[in-house]
Amino acid sequence: MQDPIGIPACFSSVEKQTDDPATVTRSGQSVFMYVYRTKIADQGRLITITWCKNLLLHGLSVAVAGPDGESQYTCKVELKPWYFWRKQGSKRFVVDDKPVDVFWDLKAAKFNGETEPSSEYYVAVVCNEEVVLLLGDLKKDAYRKTGCRPALIDPILVSKKEHIFGKKKFSTKVKFYEKGRFHDISIECKNRSNGNGNGNGNSCGGVDPEMEIRIDGHLVIHVKHLQWKFRGNESIHVNKLRVEVYWDVHDWLFSPGLRHALFIFKPLMSSSSTSPMTSSLPLTSTQTPLTSQTGSCDAEDQRVNAGGSSEFCLFLYAWKVE
Repeated sequence: MQDPIGIPACFSSVEKQTDDPATVTRSGQSVFMYVYRTKIADQGRLITITWCKNLLLHGLSVAVAGPDGESQYTCKVELKPWYFWRKQGSKRFVVDDKPVDVFWDLKAAKFNGETEPSSEYYVAVVCNEEVVLLLGDLKKDAYRKTGCRPALIDPILVSKKEHIFGKKKFSTKVKFYEKGRFHDISIECKNRSNGNGNGNGNSCGGVDPEMEIRIDGHLVIHVKHLQWKFRGNESIHVNKLRVEVYWDVHDWLFSPGLRHALFIFKPLMSSSSTSPMTSSLPLTSTQTPLTSQTGSCDAEDQRVNAGGSSEFCLFLYAWKVE
């Protein structure tokens, strides 16, 4: 179930990207990667937006997939405190003989200690005099700067890959749809005393590891005897939206040094009875759906219940630091 880790060298002068997990662990940087599908140069293509943060600076990378699916066209920005001019600018590259421009304005961007900015910024990708992708809240500034109109086809958020560090608890925010609302996700690994000290697996000294996953403060998954159930999947409900959750925490329990677990959150159609990935992973724990939340389902839930299917998938890499 382990997913390949592709981390752009956002804080390096080397242009080549690396798939080595040590790129993350050595620098201690957090990484958010968003993949969008949109139309560029008259073809559907993927755009990857990557935000990086370490102790010294923030980084932004915009990559457009080539005809073979590889990220052949890349724009990188390092937001170093002493490089004020890099916080606003543009870059052009050519995709299939058509110019693609990337515009950004991060002069007043508010990061609030996070990896990606929360307000006062924009990042725009332009092709054929259309803004095919626009991020940030300064939309009017972006259209004025680019001098281009919005694209007729809205981009689709396909996936988000996030790398976070912690000791026992890991938290993030996610929107299951681009126009949906944020949900708080927290994952916590605990050690419960089982009182027998039988020393089996990871229960040495009578300690029995367990895991809790909460969404918006509500307990949705509780896995006991984690040393035996370190891989699994389960269906939960966030309001009326069905979400399939997969986890692989093997390296947390059985690998030495700095290691990561992988969690996948995939929204599904309410009418779907099984997940495309269900057959590959066993159902291992008891479900606790979010039935206690009140109120009608929001716009994102209505889209799924109406018969649509979400393409979005969250890949969460939780790096455990002792």
